[in-house]
Amino acid sequence: MSSSESDPQATNGLEERYGSAWKRSAGPRLRLRGFRAWLVGIVAVVTLTLGGYLVYAQFFATPIEGQRVAYTELPGNAMEVTVDVIRDDPARPAVCVVRVRDITGAEGGRKEIYVPPGVGRLNTVVQSIEQPVGADVYGCSYDVPEYLSTPERPTE
Repeated sequence: MSSSESDPQATNGLEERYGSAWKRSAGPRLRLRGFRAWLVGIVAVVTLTLGGYLVYAQFFATPIEGQRVAYTELPGNAMEVTVDVIRDDPARPAVCVVRVRDITGAEGGRKEIYVPPGVGRLNTVVQSIEQPVGADVYGCSYDVPEYLSTPERPTE
């Protein structure tokens, strides 16, 4: 046995220094602190989850997207492109920019196409300055320019 276990003076000194086991036990005050910590933790997790969802919905979710389905090379440096438009509100008109690329990968031509409400698939012909070898959809938007949304469009 060590001398500190049998010496009551040493045991009393340890209690003065570290407190007794009864004082260190989880009394009602410590239980309340634990409850507050859990409550603050849960509120923080819910707040961060909600904030993350809002940031994702505002900045990273795309309300409209265009996908190239097919393209066919036509004579005279032209290419026919088939585009699918996926949007969260099909009742709204949209505009998509379609472009063709030449053998070097440079953009050879581009065209804005008007997507009427309710239409999901469109075909268009894009002229190129060089022989086109590929096509893609540059992007789509709900911000339709006035010259595309008027009934009398300048070019087809």
